[in-house]
Amino acid sequence: MELGESLRMSWRSIRGHKLRSALTTLGVIIGVAAVIVFVTLGVSLQADIVGQVTGQQEPVMSVWVAPDEGGPPGEGAQPVFTEGDLVRLENTSGVAEVIPRGQVATAGLSQGSQATGFGGVTATPPAFFNESQIADGRVYQSGEPEVILNEAAAAIFQPNASVGDSYQLALADGRVLDVRVVGILNSSSGPVGGFGNQAPQVYVPTDPFYSVTRPVPGTDREQNVYPFVTVEAENFSALSATEGRVQGYLENGSDARQLKPGSYVFNVQTNEDLQEQLQEIIGTFTDFIVGIATISLIVGSIGIANIMLVSVTERTREIGIMKATGARRRDVLQLFITEAVLLGVIGALLGAVVGAIGGYVATDYAEIPLTLDPQLFAGAIAVGITVGVLAGAYPAWRAARTDPIDALRYE
Repeated sequence: MELGESLRMSWRSIRGHKLRSALTTLGVIIGVAAVIVFVTLGVSLQADIVGQVTGQQEPVMSVWVAPDEGGPPGEGAQPVFTEGDLVRLENTSGVAEVIPRGQVATAGLSQGSQATGFGGVTATPPAFFNESQIADGRVYQSGEPEVILNEAAAAIFQPNASVGDSYQLALADGRVLDVRVVGILNSSSGPVGGFGNQAPQVYVPTDPFYSVTRPVPGTDREQNVYPFVTVEAENFSALSATEGRVQGYLENGSDARQLKPGSYVFNVQTNEDLQEQLQEIIGTFTDFIVGIATISLIVGSIGIANIMLVSVTERTREIGIMKATGARRRDVLQLFITEAVLLGVIGALLGAVVGAIGGYVATDYAEIPLTLDPQLFAGAIAVGITVGVLAGAYPAWRAARTDPIDALRYE
């Protein structure tokens, strides 16, 4: 039997049972659409976050101590880096600048009747920022009661906070300080929150806000200690070697080595390291969700297999007539395989369309740029064909082995 004839007869059978065919393909549609939506969301989220990380094209590395290596960046960081450590790190060969960063515990930020709760604000020197990161205003000055907000923090207030506005910053120790907004960060700067949205962040200078101190090992003096340090190398070519020297100093000659808990380890991470770790985390999450969505494809394939078995039973007499008039086993096999593949491909195509629409809606809701992977849609067709072949194989084999005499007697 020619392929064209198989397609014509299969399509006639599908059209003759519209509702049954629609319900049969529904499982494939849902499965393919779910996979495309979640993969699109994962790819878009990864592209958005990695774009923000790699957008900061500076030869920098982040340093902190944590219970173990390989966890989420900054998790469990402890304030152990003394001011002496900062000076010695800055004198390390290949290092251009060292910038500490810490958290100041707060109760909230308020203006008149408007108040919002912040568990803490980030304290860091003015050198942490560059002018390209400031959308409006300027970088604060050390020693002044000034703050910088990112766009998400500015949007909390109505109307939005702007440069020149005055607020009251309530510290966790009960003090209330009058502060003035001097800068608003652009949307690509600052830590990233859920699904690409920026988490609200307030930045203050370490002087006069930060006052976490510990005794310097071997002396009776106390110094400020910080949980995070950003080390900038002189250039990209020196980044790898500088990373090794920084790690060596921390492990062998730093105050932090003696101040950190015994089970904690040093983490030195460059932008490239962070990018790879983020991709791995997002990839694992996406794979897990896709695995769940794949269950729908399995359900869809079972539905096709079931309906093809029903079709074989319903068309037993037709199969007998075909065989009695010269149809061979492979012709019957081809006919039923073709019908199963058509159901799979139709389900996959409709699922791809639904998935593309769902991916657009999901990324729009998450407020991240849509990134489509063309291979997904080629894969949808392949999935449809595969599901059809696998689901239709046994029913087609059963139809091909039908005895024509028994089939002609079938009522």
